[in-house]
Amino acid sequence: MLETIRLICDSGLLVLIWMVQLIIYPSFSYYQHEDLFQWHSSYTKRIAVVVIPLMVAQLIISLIQVYTTPNFYSILYSTLVVGAWLSTFVMFVPLHDNISKERDVAISIKKLKLHNWLRTLLWSLIFMLTCYLKITSL
Repeated sequence: MLETIRLICDSGLLVLIWMVQLIIYPSFSYYQHEDLFQWHSSYTKRIAVVVIPLMVAQLIISLIQVYTTPNFYSILYSTLVVGAWLSTFVMFVPLHDNISKERDVAISIKKLKLHNWLRTLLWSLIFMLTCYLKITSL
């Protein structure tokens, strides 16, 4: 059961991060600043409703699995999840805050598009690890 919830969370975050990387962040460059500020406020609130439960569930699952099955794969999974959390709160929350406060907007958008490849890689690796473990456990 836990593995199925893990697969659902990891799949959801994989699809989400690729949409953010390929569609949402690049679209920021096409908005006039006034329109971006208005839309960004709405966007961050709405996407949080999807992202926060998935990230929290993923973190809880990783902690449970490290505690119950402390092996290479559970530790690797937890490390990747913590990396996604750290990058989100250390790098991306401040960049979104800059946009919300209308500070360094062009630079923040550029950094979002460039640096988000890190989270895209992390959540892709997380998903691949989960798929590998699911397939090899059959």
